[in-house]
Amino acid sequence: MKALRSHAKGGPETLSLDELADPAPGPGEVLVAVKACGINFPDTLIVEDLYQYKPERPFSPGAEVAGVVEAVGSGVTRWQVGDRVSSVMMWGGLTEKIVLGQDQLFAVPDSVGFDAAAAILLTYGTTLHAFRDRAQLQPGETLLVLGAAGGTGLSAVQLGKALGARVIAAVSSEEKAAIARAAGADETVIYGRPPFDRDASRALLGDLKAACGPAGAAVIYDPVGGDYAEPAFRAIGFGGRYLVIGFTAGIPSLPLNLALIKAADIRGVFYGAFTASDPEANAALIAELYAMLASGSITPLISETFPLARGGEAIAVLGERRALGKVVVQMGD
Repeated sequence: MKALRSHAKGGPETLSLDELADPAPGPGEVLVAVKACGINFPDTLIVEDLYQYKPERPFSPGAEVAGVVEAVGSGVTRWQVGDRVSSVMMWGGLTEKIVLGQDQLFAVPDSVGFDAAAAILLTYGTTLHAFRDRAQLQPGETLLVLGAAGGTGLSAVQLGKALGARVIAAVSSEEKAAIARAAGADETVIYGRPPFDRDASRALLGDLKAACGPAGAAVIYDPVGGDYAEPAFRAIGFGGRYLVIGFTAGIPSLPLNLALIKAADIRGVFYGAFTASDPEANAALIAELYAMLASGSITPLISETFPLARGGEAIAVLGERRALGKVVVQMGD
């Protein structure tokens, strides 16, 4: 089998396509023939040793896969050869075959393609957990989504609409605004590129307030951070919930006096900890997402696909923030 692996610290161009022996499943394990691997921002960090986890080399990046069960080890009761499955891990997905524990797998409906099955696990999983478990998003509330044209941001736009929210999508270009509107955003705000001086920050705040309305945003979904965070936080409504998703634009400093004045909450969203602490709840969440996907209430935008040999290019697209929606690496036929 082939696997795209990191042998030394460096950018995605340092990854090499290696020929390896097929792995064999042990007791309680399943061998999956990978058909698709979703690419995410942590993949850009882990190959450069900038992620919080640093696997022993050589390793394959890639944290979400979908494929077909090829073999099962002794004691496996939940799966059989030919089952369509998906899984999330910290790394290891950019490979043609992977061994996983039987409890790490989720069933993929026949009506759901492998690209889409892999593309929603981390992004939509994070977002549904954020809205349901962290923000308690309610129908009719105003939701402000930053970075709304990326894979994570679009998941927030679509799931926000599916849950009945009024969605404001903040993006960096008219092209991205059109994508957000097509995904269901009620209104869009176009912001500039940082760094922001005081005037630029105030101008963005004015645009966000105008879009959110006099009551402000009930929930703010922020996967970008950086200079965008403070004007967004200033646009929050009384009793609002600010969801900390990630920091693609850098880790911000927020004026906590605003949290006091507006009785607002800053709530961290650590999907990985949720999946580890309550795997049964996560399995139910993934099953709900696949049901929504099968019904058409959510549809991931997969803007680009790459073969395994060009998986490094897929990671570079994310690292350079050129992705509109989701990027997927395909294996096999």
